[in-house]
Amino acid sequence: MNIAKLMKQAQQMQAGLAAKQEELANQTVEASAGGGKVTATATCAGDVLSIRIDPSVVDPSDVEFLEDLVLKAVQEAIHTGKEKAAAEMKKLTGGLGIPGL
Repeated sequence: MNIAKLMKQAQQMQAGLAAKQEELANQTVEASAGGGKVTATATCAGDVLSIRIDPSVVDPSDVEFLEDLVLKAVQEAIHTGKEKAAAEMKKLTGGLGIPGL
C-alpha cells in the first residue's frame, strides 16, 4: 500500500468535502406548515433565513396555533436541509462514516 498515494487521496477528499460544505451553506430549502400558510427558508447548514406567514392565520385569540405552525415549518426546513447535506456528503465520501459530516 502506497502511503503517499493514500495521503494525497485523503487531502483531495478533504478539499472536496470543504468545498461541498461551503456550497451547501449557500443552498436553501423551504418547508411549510398549515397547508402552506407558514413557510420557513433555511440553508442546508441549518441557518433559518426567513419565515413567511399568511395573514389569514394570524388570530390574536389563538397565538399558540401560529407558534406551532412556525415551529413546525422551521423544524422541517432545518431537517430537510440537513438531509440534503448528509446525502451530498455521502456521495463524496462513498458512504464512509466520517465523524463530523
